[in-house]
Amino acid sequence: MIHVFVGPTLSRSEPLLSGPGLRVRPPAGHGDLFDPAIGEGDTVVLIDGVFHQAPALRHKEILAALDRGAAVIGAASIGALRAAELDMLGMLGVGAIYTAYVHGVIEGDDEVAVGQAPDGGWEALTWPLVNCRHVLVLAQQAGILDGVRAAGLLEALRAVYYPHRTWAAVRAVCERSGEKAFATWLTEQRTADQHFGDLKRLDALAAVQIALDGVPAPVPAEVRQETVYFRRWSNAAVRDQVDGMDLAAEDRLLYQQVFDPLFHERWQAFLEHLSRHPSDGGPGMGLAERVTRAGGGRLPGDQLFHPVIDLRERHTRALLLAGESAADRRAVARYAAALARFGAPASAVGEDVTRRVLLQVWRCPETELDAEASARGLVNGAGAVHTAKRLIPGYLHEARNQTRQGTVAR
Repeated sequence: MIHVFVGPTLSRSEPLLSGPGLRVRPPAGHGDLFDPAIGEGDTVVLIDGVFHQAPALRHKEILAALDRGAAVIGAASIGALRAAELDMLGMLGVGAIYTAYVHGVIEGDDEVAVGQAPDGGWEALTWPLVNCRHVLVLAQQAGILDGVRAAGLLEALRAVYYPHRTWAAVRAVCERSGEKAFATWLTEQRTADQHFGDLKRLDALAAVQIALDGVPAPVPAEVRQETVYFRRWSNAAVRDQVDGMDLAAEDRLLYQQVFDPLFHERWQAFLEHLSRHPSDGGPGMGLAERVTRAGGGRLPGDQLFHPVIDLRERHTRALLLAGESAADRRAVARYAAALARFGAPASAVGEDVTRRVLLQVWRCPETELDAEASARGLVNGAGAVHTAKRLIPGYLHEARNQTRQGTVAR
């Protein structure tokens, strides 16, 4: 039996929800996964859940369902958030929103929260911030907005409390921000396709389809040890004594991802290694074969697979830092010192400045930013901007000092 916990993300009339052996249930709340009807061999698809008006679903309930032998998939809304927290403990995450949570591009539950009718109806009355992000990216790809204007609109929309972010409010914010052309374009797209820009819906449908196709058995409890957040913390603690310098492995990797012109090849080699030596004990196979099986060969491997890197592994560091030079390591030390002098966290660095630097360094148009970032293991343009901020104070400092030479020291 497939138990789909869903609310405003998908309509009750969605054809996929009438699939064989599928039971549609309301948004999940505290205690719902303790239902004895969910047992060994079943699949839980967690999409929507209550969190404001009632106690939310706890992590331990998901682990308990896994221990009973049920597979648990998360996507789109609270399902994506819980999967990002528990994917290394056996929960399967699906979709772009899950991936954004895993890589820290988005963090809070306010990104996916929507207001809905108080009578228990399924219809979403407001726009979640992740969908706003998505339509702004689509607008940039269509040439309606540039990166700076899109970033400004995103901040203006973020400032609207989620239960108040109706379509009328979105349009009003756009017009107040001087982006009437964007508002008109978006209205036209939504008139032609009522689901235009609905990233949550796309991810939810993908999760339901995976459940219908069949999912792997859950990870046994005795091998569940780490969460994605533990992996992030452990990565931050990895440091190397190299060339007489104490360098953070994360900083060394990021420098290569941004500045190494051949890093596409390093990332491809890393994905090939993971495909042939999967950490979950599954069968190894060439990356090309895995790409064909997973996506029919329609997308490259870097857009299908976004592994969370474990920098504690020496072999991983060796693969990803294969192109690093002594000059690169000296630059990493200078950039870390510049960030320390910046006097504020890296998150305070402007997104528009970071985006302009990446486009300049990568010599790519705005429309290719997502593809270039993905090929470098940075997931997408938003992920690259989020991660690369800590390099920007050092980059700008050296750019100012070397303007006469016309180059930036590396």
